[in-house]
Amino acid sequence: MPLYEHVMIARQDLSNTQAEGLIEHFGTVLADNGGQLVDNEYWGVKTMAYKINKNRKGHYAYMRTNAPAGAVQEMERLMRLHDDVMRVLTIKVDEHAEGPSIQMQKRDERDSRRERR
Repeated sequence: MPLYEHVMIARQDLSNTQAEGLIEHFGTVLADNGGQLVDNEYWGVKTMAYKINKNRKGHYAYMRTNAPAGAVQEMERLMRLHDDVMRVLTIKVDEHAEGPSIQMQKRDERDSRRERR
């Protein structure tokens, strides 16, 4: 099956648990259509470069999936219809990278820099 990576931005007024619940919800949609949610990461609330729907910040989430094209299309369709999801980016990849994403690695590096001071 093809491998995909998805980045989703949800509204800033959601709680962290609600934003993480969206990841689980869309993972279930994939599973119902024959796909699999391989890994997911919640990146937290981040400031965006420009306003989207009058929001300056948003909850960022990252998902790695292994799913047929039909399952991904259905998940994207439901994401576009969902009121809490502002943007979605889906990329087809040849293979998933091992370990945490670059965004999570940056966070770990910042924590280690603070310890040195």
